[in-house]
Amino acid sequence: MTNTYHRVGNGPHPVLVLHGWFGDAHSFEEIEPWLNVHAFNYVFMDYRGYGGMQETRGAYTIDEIASDALALIDVLGFHDFSLIGHSMGGMVIERIATRAPNRVRALVAVAPVPCGGISYDATTRRLLEDAAEQLDNRKAIIDRSTGGRLPLSWVEWKAAYSVSHSSQEAFSAYFHAWADTDFSDEIVGSHPIKVLVGEHDPTFNAGLMAKTYLQRYPHATVEILENAGHYPMNETPLALVRAIESFLAETATVGHIPSSAR
Repeated sequence: MTNTYHRVGNGPHPVLVLHGWFGDAHSFEEIEPWLNVHAFNYVFMDYRGYGGMQETRGAYTIDEIASDALALIDVLGFHDFSLIGHSMGGMVIERIATRAPNRVRALVAVAPVPCGGISYDATTRRLLEDAAEQLDNRKAIIDRSTGGRLPLSWVEWKAAYSVSHSSQEAFSAYFHAWADTDFSDEIVGSHPIKVLVGEHDPTFNAGLMAKTYLQRYPHATVEILENAGHYPMNETPLALVRAIESFLAETATVGHIPSSAR
């Protein structure tokens, strides 16, 4: 089985892009027209239960996504590659890097869930757990994670998108996957990583990244994206492209693959 995906660009630097809990492979469409198609070869992949894989059942775990991603990379014939992950996908790219450290060139984590998961109070956890069945919960989560500052019509669209592009079973299971998974003791930290967070994201913010990514990765840097919350691909697409590609271009120039992992 090969996960559904689509590609943007045919450049020499392969980049696998992994979506978040509320997305799918097409949730980055607003940045796609502005990507450097000559320097990079972007591959946007669906998870089981999402997008073109909506009817495909699975265990719905972080490890399963990582295994599917590596299988797709092999089908595409990429030896070494970079990774971009948004939210839940941020945890996945860390997992892939632990599984194939000598193949990963660099990581870009966008409003990411750290590899140790997230501990929520009982009320917030119930809000998140019930979001699979309750559309209003999805709206509340999206509104809260973008600082309560975006038009209601957009919040409603984003919630409806998640409902129509994921199975309820997968959406429910993936919450536990990203919130409760912890493989922090397996992080070597030798890869270059750029962490991008929105200034209006109340949870996945610079404070959290200082306690996680900056502690685990000696080569990590954190950049705050102005005028963005948890979904910079929708809120500030041009700024996100600039931040991603300036970092990836730098790693391409260096030609970095961690010496400890060669």
